[in-house]
Amino acid sequence: MSVHLHWFLPTGGDGRTLVDRHAYTDGGIRRDRITPVSGVRAPDIEYLAQIAKAAEQLGFEAVLTPTGTWCEDAWLTTVALTQVTERLKFLVAFRPGVISPVLAAQMAATYQRISRGRLLLNVVTGGDSTEQQRFGDHLGHDRRYARTDEFLKIVRGVWGGRPFDFHGEHYQVAGGLTALPPDPLPQIFFGGSSAAAGPVAARNVDVYLTWGEPPEEVRQKIDWIRGLAEKEGRTVRFGIRLHSISRDSSKEAWATADRLLDDLDPETVAAAQQALGKSESVGQQRMLALHGGSRDKLEIAPNLWAGVGLVRGGAGTALVGSHAEVADRIEEYHSLGIEHFVLSGYPHLEEAYWFGEGVRPELAARGLLEAGPAPLTGVPAANGRPASAPGGAPLLIAGGR
Repeated sequence: MSVHLHWFLPTGGDGRTLVDRHAYTDGGIRRDRITPVSGVRAPDIEYLAQIAKAAEQLGFEAVLTPTGTWCEDAWLTTVALTQVTERLKFLVAFRPGVISPVLAAQMAATYQRISRGRLLLNVVTGGDSTEQQRFGDHLGHDRRYARTDEFLKIVRGVWGGRPFDFHGEHYQVAGGLTALPPDPLPQIFFGGSSAAAGPVAARNVDVYLTWGEPPEEVRQKIDWIRGLAEKEGRTVRFGIRLHSISRDSSKEAWATADRLLDDLDPETVAAAQQALGKSESVGQQRMLALHGGSRDKLEIAPNLWAGVGLVRGGAGTALVGSHAEVADRIEEYHSLGIEHFVLSGYPHLEEAYWFGEGVRPELAARGLLEAGPAPLTGVPAANGRPASAPGGAPLLIAGGR
């Protein structure tokens, strides 16, 4: 079992701070309680193309593209980026409640032909009713997961190449068909920590994703999903969503984490915690419980830092340390059964280089990466580092903006 490395496309904006451009007050609509953020990078197609090309050059297999009010549309953005990349895959997040399952199946098939087989799907059921209602979805938490279950059954059914009928609580399909099924079929990624989510994963998905909790909690979650899948006669693979702050030394990495923390004033943290605390997502509540809104004891396990979750929803933990230390933690999660590592960092362009040039060679040396195309390289830099970034190393000054 090899490690699969993926990066992230910040289609909601990027920068050298943890505070997103849509900072959390009243779901991001009112901003009077948020400290103004400088140095924000707009998610225009040129900048996103830089990140996608860097990810491909550095040997990442795919990039995750999020979904939601504050993001560019994942389908449109990534299909554009397939035209400026060659082998990079795109893990496209979408919400099943706001699109027809037959149309989604057809879109996936078209995407596979346009991209020559580079689509992965990340199904996001949704844990925030306010956000869901913006898109016209008024179902409660558990019913949303029941609908996702039906949705995925239909998608797989119409990919079969023959008319497919389905009669459920949420969908009724007569003769659903994808005339030209996708080839290959996209792998389906899915996450959810609630009792309603587990059976959906067990019955339908290829890869179950968890956010970056401490190893023992991740092990328990893997055992839970694996047991449910076995009852369904299926096998599910596992992935984890984490941020990364990797440097040439542990001291440098923690100095960067401290700088990100110093940027957060108490009012910003309080506003974020108030908004995130309203989420119905069990996974989000587990993320909040890791730090309790406090800046004290944010290293919740060796090299696992919960500072990101003070202001960011979703993935709230980062691997922090030297390249070898970050590789150690990845190896530890891998030993539990994690294959897919979906990573990110602020800013996403520079952090892709730090990880790709620092941690990836460590993992390769340990035999954890499958044989495949090597990262694209150029003339070695004078300092001996890989030449994937100008000068062979990312331009990032600790403590700077």
